[in-house]
Amino acid sequence: MQQPGAVRWPQGKRGCMALAFDLDGPTGDAMLNGSLWSTPEYFTFGAYGPYRALGRLLDLLRAFQIPATFFVPAWVVEQWPQQCQAIIEQGHEVAYHGYRHESFWAISPDEQRAVMAKSAEIFKQHLGITACGFRTPSGDWHAETPQILRDAGVIYSSSMRGDDRPYSIPVAGHTPLVEIPGKWEMDDYASLAYTRQPDFPKGGDRIASYAHTRDNWQREFDGAMDEGLCLTTLFHPKISGQPGRILLLEQLFEHMTARDDVWFARCDAVAQWYLQEQQHD
Repeated sequence: MQQPGAVRWPQGKRGCMALAFDLDGPTGDAMLNGSLWSTPEYFTFGAYGPYRALGRLLDLLRAFQIPATFFVPAWVVEQWPQQCQAIIEQGHEVAYHGYRHESFWAISPDEQRAVMAKSAEIFKQHLGITACGFRTPSGDWHAETPQILRDAGVIYSSSMRGDDRPYSIPVAGHTPLVEIPGKWEMDDYASLAYTRQPDFPKGGDRIASYAHTRDNWQREFDGAMDEGLCLTTLFHPKISGQPGRILLLEQLFEHMTARDDVWFARCDAVAQWYLQEQQHD
């Protein structure tokens, strides 16, 4: 049942689904500490995302006509510019996700500013765009980060966990930063990821049942839509874009699109709608 005071979404829809993928490639801790360059297995595991899995995902999204947002480290844009251009050409959004997937809680504000500036330059050079969205690679940030993001022209983040609807983060001298919160339950790493080196998930020796994983995701989706909320995902092409798992996503998309009361939107559209609604309040 939709709760009293629930958000009224565009087109009179009951709930909002903002499908999102983190196209990390081989970036992350192993790249940052240098161990990646002596571990071909892990490099190829990451590179599989933009090189092979992304095409499957784009085909699936086109078949279901679902818009999506891809959060992409700028290093990945440098290495696979044509693949990243294909995301935009098919009507999806590309947004910031660090340069080499840096942990924003572990680097200084000045380093964060440098990462944002470098990312903006690379996006403009290779994709011809100025992104307006950001997802922190670490799932956390400094108190100064919202100010840094707004100074860099970012209007929304999809990084925190403070609600299941968009909300405002005040920023001095700017309109608020819109937060489109996610949840770890909608991260495919939590149930489907397995790599031998680095050992992630730590201590893991098997992955979850695909059927149980799909059931979990569908229940999260139905619960959010029934209450008129906004749900986003933290999916990764190198994880859920593999052949067996693409079938899992196909079944999930069939379930989601069977409803006629859902607004499927890119994260930038959600943020822009939210800012317009705030002006009317």
